[in-house]
Amino acid sequence: MFLHIGLPKTGTTYLQHVLWGNRDRLRKDGVFLPGFGHREHLWAALDLQERPRLAKRHKNAPGSWQRLVDEATGRDEDMLLTHEFFCGASAEQAARAVTAFGDAEVHLVITARPSADVVSAGWQESVKNGSTVDLDAVMAGKSAGGPEFSMRTWDLAGVLERWTPELPAERVHVLVMPGPGEPRDAHWQHFAEVIGVDPAGYDAPAESLNPALGIVQIELLRQVNQHLTGYSALDRGVWIRGYLAEDLLAGQERERGRLPAQYLDRFAELDRAAAALVLERGFDVKGDLAQLTASAHGAEGAARVPESVSPEELLESAGRLVAAIVADVRASTGDVPPRFRGSL
Repeated sequence: MFLHIGLPKTGTTYLQHVLWGNRDRLRKDGVFLPGFGHREHLWAALDLQERPRLAKRHKNAPGSWQRLVDEATGRDEDMLLTHEFFCGASAEQAARAVTAFGDAEVHLVITARPSADVVSAGWQESVKNGSTVDLDAVMAGKSAGGPEFSMRTWDLAGVLERWTPELPAERVHVLVMPGPGEPRDAHWQHFAEVIGVDPAGYDAPAESLNPALGIVQIELLRQVNQHLTGYSALDRGVWIRGYLAEDLLAGQERERGRLPAQYLDRFAELDRAAAALVLERGFDVKGDLAQLTASAHGAEGAARVPESVSPEELLESAGRLVAAIVADVRASTGDVPPRFRGSL
């Protein structure tokens, strides 16, 4: 039983695209993904954590963890559950998950990257999902939208400590994301090695499947989110994340953001603690563990902090956003051809 639990923003969308897009091939190679699809694994991660109001996501979301456990238990083939929200589980919930599959040999798969990169991308992801919480508040300990958007799930050492007490070291696999200059598909090759399939038989995307926004665009979206109330989780995914963020704002010219310098020492310490724990416990490492302490956010470079965004830049981005939305509304009347995605 392979439990891929995250961390968030560590190439999980990339890996899950390969896995779900090749589900039949995986089955032929002896690895079965239970459930109807990616969303049920998301529900199961939240259900394991006994999250309230789960039925608001879907009437079938409650009970999804046990459904997947029942479907996976007792099979001859290897099984795989994969969602980054699993890493938000408490120590008690994690222990329950690890012991839920009868006599199956449970392996934990954790994908990792430098904590500054995880937090920066995780905070941005929270805004893409409707959050209005600013980066300073997140750094002060405030959740940006549930445990999955907080330091609880972005701290590799903390996740390892909660999930691994009952597991032999050789069954804990830490997959470090490829660094600059390394082949993108190295991440999939490492994952495939862990689950025992030949990576060459699977198509892996060449580009990112979860585009980052520029620092101006993410700050604009955070402010727009203050006026987008009453959206369900599904609607937030479709309209805020999908339409506003990944369609319209991702098409604007972007400048990369970075974390303010006052936080970098804290992240360096988190990375040192995580690397030390991995080495001390003797976990199986795929990739270069030294990458954990090689965050691109440590360099000043040309990247900008959120506080540097000016009102004039926000206004320019907002004007382009409104123009693109009007073009789509106009096209929806059938009077003009639809806007080409990302052209405004």
